[in-house]
Amino acid sequence: MKKEKDITLRQAAANNLYAIKLLWSVSRRRVIHMALTSFLGYMTWMFYSVFFMRYIASATQNETPFSTIFTYIVIVCLVTLIIGLYNEYANNVVFPLDDVTVYSKLYGEIYRKAENVELSCYEDSSFYDKYTMAVDGASDKVIETVRLLCEVFAAMCAGMVTYVAMFQIDKLLILFVLAPFIGNFVFGALQNKIQLRMYKEIIPFTRRTEYVNRVMYLSDYAKEMRLSQIYNVLENTYNNAARDNIKIAKKYRTKNIAYGFGQFYFSYTIIFEGILLYGAYSALVAQTLTLSQFAVLVSMMWLASWALISTANNLMACNKNGMFLHNLRSFMNHKETIPENQDGIMPSGEVKSVEFKNVSFGYKAGSPVIKNMSFTLGAESAKPDNKSIALVGHNGAGKTTIIKLLLRLYDPTEGEVLVNGINVKDYNLKAYRNLFAAAFQDYKIFADSVRENVLMGRGSEKYEQDEEIVLRSLESARVADKVSGLPGGTGAVLTKEFDEDGQVLSGGEFQKIVVARAFANPAPIKVFDEPSSALDPIAEHELFESILEESRNNLTIFISHRLSSVKNADEVIMLEHGEIIERGTHADLLENNGKYADMFTKQAKNYQPAEYESEVIA
Repeated sequence: MKKEKDITLRQAAANNLYAIKLLWSVSRRRVIHMALTSFLGYMTWMFYSVFFMRYIASATQNETPFSTIFTYIVIVCLVTLIIGLYNEYANNVVFPLDDVTVYSKLYGEIYRKAENVELSCYEDSSFYDKYTMAVDGASDKVIETVRLLCEVFAAMCAGMVTYVAMFQIDKLLILFVLAPFIGNFVFGALQNKIQLRMYKEIIPFTRRTEYVNRVMYLSDYAKEMRLSQIYNVLENTYNNAARDNIKIAKKYRTKNIAYGFGQFYFSYTIIFEGILLYGAYSALVAQTLTLSQFAVLVSMMWLASWALISTANNLMACNKNGMFLHNLRSFMNHKETIPENQDGIMPSGEVKSVEFKNVSFGYKAGSPVIKNMSFTLGAESAKPDNKSIALVGHNGAGKTTIIKLLLRLYDPTEGEVLVNGINVKDYNLKAYRNLFAAAFQDYKIFADSVRENVLMGRGSEKYEQDEEIVLRSLESARVADKVSGLPGGTGAVLTKEFDEDGQVLSGGEFQKIVVARAFANPAPIKVFDEPSSALDPIAEHELFESILEESRNNLTIFISHRLSSVKNADEVIMLEHGEIIERGTHADLLENNGKYADMFTKQAKNYQPAEYESEVIA
């Protein structure tokens, strides 16, 4: 147990030190001013409680001339005024301005890190939880942690000076001064331990209540909420989680009350009432203290107690922030397996071949999704004119995984992915990714104009040229008529995230805009992963005609669940359980009368039986 406690304390100290280093790296001025305001605040309090009160009492008792006392008070007031003005400047000018800088720089660091970590991190729930917790209020929590540490240091300094002054008055006061230590660092520590244990046990149930709260106001869930009885399920989830939270609170209530009473009694009652009674007895009965010393002692007592209480409370808050800081620190120190800034060979603009060579891959160890797969696309293949390849098969066959490996979102566990005969791991990653123009089935539309959603940041300063590219791409994707009818045309803002007049198109229309992205990108390799899942068969057929036409000078890989759309591909690869079970042209595979022909026939009967059945028979 002791070893675990040492590790916990060491981690807490390391996490708090990390917060200081992180804030120092983004805004040294913020750290310096926080330290100064904390130090000056406690030093001013300490000065008035110890030195000022002692001087006034001593000067009065020794009948010091009024002019001397007056001058002393004026000087003290002027210094206090200067400190007060500085505090106002720091709190109302420096801190608000620095908060913007800290927020911008700190989140810039976090987002750069987020951009650099491999895709597998986002598909790892534990890692993703750490990332979301790291992002949630990062700047506020880092600033708060550093502020608390400054307060701890300043309070400890002021408390030590005060204790020395109290001992000079009467050494027996140490008996009373020990009480706050017992209260805060024994009973307080025990209570903090219990509260931290409660916090960890409550987290799962709190996440459930927060989930229900979030679902209740998000528009994404509005239709389902109104067209079903899911509200009752959510209400039960919320109530059950709330009841579990209450059970946990009841579980620890006895210890919480006992430790809380111990902390209060030793931290407040003993030192306050104890010193008052002892001082009164010493001044009035034993006459070992003068009344002026008693007055100074009472003033110092308040400072000493609150310095200890403040230190203990701030240390507890730092300990609670340690969980967040640990997540932030772990995320920022994560070593990427596929760093986005990886350097390497700069690929040429022309891509002659793409090859999978004995590739195997699994998202989890022992669960392969791709098994010893090999195929070649392009000039180095058995058919030099083989420039378009269609990947087909049932859900889970490994089609999308092939795309992820090709784009190097993942690396194979075995085998190689080669482009122009070079292992993709040897390329400069960003330059390599620029070889691809992709349209994904799990696409995202951004809260921006149609133009930016098509260009995706690749626009130039020549607006007319960009507009021409956008319009041509939308035309090829067969969505230009829809966009031209929107208010503002290609300048129309999509989604209502930031604009009440934002345009929300149908799923199929959004998909066509995503396809237009790939058309607008001059990359030599085009990738289309289920680009037409929201379209009807006729619209899908027309879109795939456009894809093949637009990509005739490119190497093209596409996935479609409707086999009628892949008829004109140079080669069709059918996958099952991560393996290639059939490959060839559409006509060849129909002639083979295997699983591809069986799937095609079954799909054809649902659309145009006469035409497709005659094709199969022929």
